[in-house]
Amino acid sequence: MATFLYKLGRLAFRRRHFVALVWVALLTLAGVGAASAPPAGSTSFSIPGTEAQKAFDLLEQRYPGMSADGATARVVFKAPDGEKMTDKANKATVHKTVKELRSGSEVASVADPYAGHAVSKDGTIAYASVKYKVSGMELEDSAKDALKDSARDARDAGLAVEIGGDALTATPETGSSEVIGIAIAAVVLVITFGSLLAAGFPLLTAIIGVGIGVSTIAALASALDLGSTTSTLASMIGLAVGIDYALFIVSRYRAELAEGREREEAAGRAVGTAGSAVVFAGLTVVIALVGLSVVNIPMLTKMGVAAAGTVAIAVLIALTLIPALLGYAGRRIKPAGEKSKLLGGGRAPKKPGRPNMGTRWASFVVRRPVAVLLLGVIGLGAAAIPAASLELGLPDDGSQPVSTTQRRAYDLLSEGFGPGFNGPLMVVVDAKDSDHPKAAFTKVGDEIKGLKDVVTVTPATPNKSGDTATITVIPDSKPSSATTEDLVHAIRDKGADITSATDAKVLVTGSTAMNIDVSQKLNDALLPYLALVVGLAFLLLIVVFRSILVPLKAALGFLLSVMAALGAVVAVFQWGWLSGLMNVEETGPVMSMMPIFMVGVVFGLAMDYEVFLVTRMREAYVHGEKAGQAVVTGFRYGARVVTAAAVIMIAVFSGFIGSSESMVKMIGFGLAVAVFFDAFIVRMAIVPAVLALLGKRAWWLPKWLDRALPNVDVEGDGLRTDAERRNTDPDEEKALVRA
Repeated sequence: MATFLYKLGRLAFRRRHFVALVWVALLTLAGVGAASAPPAGSTSFSIPGTEAQKAFDLLEQRYPGMSADGATARVVFKAPDGEKMTDKANKATVHKTVKELRSGSEVASVADPYAGHAVSKDGTIAYASVKYKVSGMELEDSAKDALKDSARDARDAGLAVEIGGDALTATPETGSSEVIGIAIAAVVLVITFGSLLAAGFPLLTAIIGVGIGVSTIAALASALDLGSTTSTLASMIGLAVGIDYALFIVSRYRAELAEGREREEAAGRAVGTAGSAVVFAGLTVVIALVGLSVVNIPMLTKMGVAAAGTVAIAVLIALTLIPALLGYAGRRIKPAGEKSKLLGGGRAPKKPGRPNMGTRWASFVVRRPVAVLLLGVIGLGAAAIPAASLELGLPDDGSQPVSTTQRRAYDLLSEGFGPGFNGPLMVVVDAKDSDHPKAAFTKVGDEIKGLKDVVTVTPATPNKSGDTATITVIPDSKPSSATTEDLVHAIRDKGADITSATDAKVLVTGSTAMNIDVSQKLNDALLPYLALVVGLAFLLLIVVFRSILVPLKAALGFLLSVMAALGAVVAVFQWGWLSGLMNVEETGPVMSMMPIFMVGVVFGLAMDYEVFLVTRMREAYVHGEKAGQAVVTGFRYGARVVTAAAVIMIAVFSGFIGSSESMVKMIGFGLAVAVFFDAFIVRMAIVPAVLALLGKRAWWLPKWLDRALPNVDVEGDGLRTDAERRNTDPDEEKALVRA
């Protein structure tokens, strides 16, 4: 591996014009494809195998033209103080609004509040239900504008009007904080390299990689049914790893220059050594992202595969475009330890020969491994305590900021009709195999009325053939509550008894039931996904490190950091700690996708730091150093750059905390906290402490397994010349380590 990448790095350095031209051509091609591709259509959200999805599919068959997955809107009206919605003037305003709403070409139906008994008992609040022929993502902007205009006209007439539902679904905005995150990354790179030019390379190549990845996603969005969140995740992950991978190779290049090597040779060795770590680190991220397909949620699978493709592009750019750019830079890239003149270069160091911070920290950990290990484990364990109270759910309009019309409509409906009105359940009765369909419909309604937490059960509405009916159930509790989830399970339990008595099948669906099914599906998939991803990465790391205990320690350390990060997410988004600082206006259940998503992404990123840091230790150990000395050497060369990489990744992820979308905000916070825990507590403290305690046992591998495993030579031993091997002086190396 190291020899091949060494040759690739030298080739890219020499043929830099050709390499640069290829990447510019790819970026241009992707950009043209994105610009000329048809706009993305409806982004289908299907959950194969769930009862809610089966009910949706049945409705599509038995109710042709119903558009079961079509967008919905609720235009909610509130009368001024002292008035009622039944007053003549207010009724006239509502009728006018309903007439305007019905004129839209994409509107399937509009229910008049007065004909459909959609007026609250006190008469102050009413709502009109709007059903569209297409989904919220496919709805034309003109239809959304017409919806907003009708509400504005009613407001001008004196009513308070708000709009809820998914018809106003919009692409989330990340705000200026994302730009701030990139700016922080730039500052960290300048401090790390002491050169504006060297700092610019990782940013430039990361932006090129993300540009190619996101443009390709946009070009294929219509054909592959990709949503806006797909490109958001790809840009988030691609930007973070793209900067990090380039950072490691540029850093190693400068270290090779400091050892006196020619620039082409230094580029080759940087790609051969640090590039090997980039390849395997990238593979762990790709495994984690592609592994999301085991959940069997198409949207999640597409997000994972698209992000994995962007990571693969970042790896290829780091291996080829970075050495090409280093060739262009020539002598303007200084060896490690030197700064450019603009940033204070040429000055004599204040304390020549003083060991760097990484060396001093590693030496301390090696001397006090038990204390550092206990402190790290106890600290992460304490942070993980809130995770025991984790409650999962999917966000609805109730989790929107109070400044949005969706949230205000949600609150008005809760005020006028009760909290459960925002999460109605649709019960579908399939009586095709029943001898008495009407009797089955009646029995289902009567059984549901006898259940707890039920406020309203509407009469069954059969289809034209009379073999299927829908019943709407209004719970007494809000959609995201555990009580509503219990009601869904209770209806399904009753449905099993009804099926045995009448041969009619009872299915519960609707957005609330769909959210419950999605949460359950994600919970059920978490352990198999964890076993698959950690298992494959464990085997990969055995090949990289030629050790059993080092990969095992890496996996256990990851579990500590991800549990601590989940605890932090629960504390902020569920308990409300520091919610004001994070601009979290509404606390509630943690998004169902968060645990499995965090496991996938954080595992891949955690293994990045493990590979980059420990391969340096492995390299020193293979080249003759003792186990404890190798730990210090690994930190001497790798701690600074791993620290910079972690700070950059935290800055990039933190940029998404400013998003207007609660899901993106939660993901950004969770990933930023997880990277902090994993990089600075697990990899920087627990890892060296464990390796110091294990000593040479850390690198133990059974002889039969050693013979069976391929030799990928990540440590670059194959690149050492005979003279270098002969001239290695163990005493000299020990002195360097002690320094």
